[in-house]
Amino acid sequence: MLTLYFDGKLRLGEQTRPQLRSGEVLIRVTLAGICGTDLQILKGYHNFRGIMGHEFVGVVEGPADSPWLGRRVVGEINIPCGVCPRCRRGQGRHCAQRQVLGLKDRDGVFAAYLTLPEANLHPVPPGLPDEMAVFTEPLAAALAVTAAAPPIAASRLLVIGDGTLGLLTSWVLALNGGEVYLAGHYPEHLDLAKPYGVVTFLEKDLPEEGQDYDLVVEASGSPSGLALALKQVRPQGTVVLKSTYVDHYPLNPADLVVPEVKLAGSRCGPFPAALRLLTQGWIDPRPLISRRFPLNQGLEAITWAEQAGVLKVLIDCGGGG
Repeated sequence: MLTLYFDGKLRLGEQTRPQLRSGEVLIRVTLAGICGTDLQILKGYHNFRGIMGHEFVGVVEGPADSPWLGRRVVGEINIPCGVCPRCRRGQGRHCAQRQVLGLKDRDGVFAAYLTLPEANLHPVPPGLPDEMAVFTEPLAAALAVTAAAPPIAASRLLVIGDGTLGLLTSWVLALNGGEVYLAGHYPEHLDLAKPYGVVTFLEKDLPEEGQDYDLVVEASGSPSGLALALKQVRPQGTVVLKSTYVDHYPLNPADLVVPEVKLAGSRCGPFPAALRLLTQGWIDPRPLISRRFPLNQGLEAITWAEQAGVLKVLIDCGGGG
């Protein structure tokens, strides 16, 4: 089957279909999305080697006795061991022995086929098109902010970063009733948040002295975003970090201790809630699609996604081979 993989260099090449393990299904990938974390892998993030990608929608094609056979699915990216203390207390996504789809010890979705445990699957509702369902994972990640943050309603909220994740996060927060602001670099991106009632402005226009936001979500994908977030949050406010990147940011603890600011990381989120928002029409992510490529043009797809100002690039995996 055709795959897009990284072995220290990004390559497009043929590999054998993955072998099923007990409790797993074989999925024919129909559509996949390129995430900013995928681009960080090319810079050394997690030292990952293998087939890239973790955002997908596909159809289960095996085994023949699976209750999922023939169903369209999306899948959660963490594959925990299931038996360690973290797993036993419901923290499987933080299992020290976990595999992470396309990110850690597990081949990803930029391929014709992949395997996943049945426990990771979520059915795609009938009528929800693939180009919306493929956003389930990043939308779930945006929803995770609401769990890491104080009450959203009646709060002043700032999202830094007008990429795909920043936009999705601003939409989710606006639906939760907050007074939401979005700062970014691209007017055409910021315009996509306005129909959700989000107030937008260019990042360069943020006042240097800060505006005392109750919550600041850093989704810029850059280490400099954290410094900006700490300037904008109010004393005793909360900063939620969504960005993952290779570079390190030197944090002075005094920047947290003196203003008593809470700093929270936020990663994966609830797939069922994301699918409900998509199915019920509360969120339509299709305006975020910058371009689609077939899998055999995967190298070009990655190059396109690396360009400044590009939002979501999708890969049609075809499911053949």
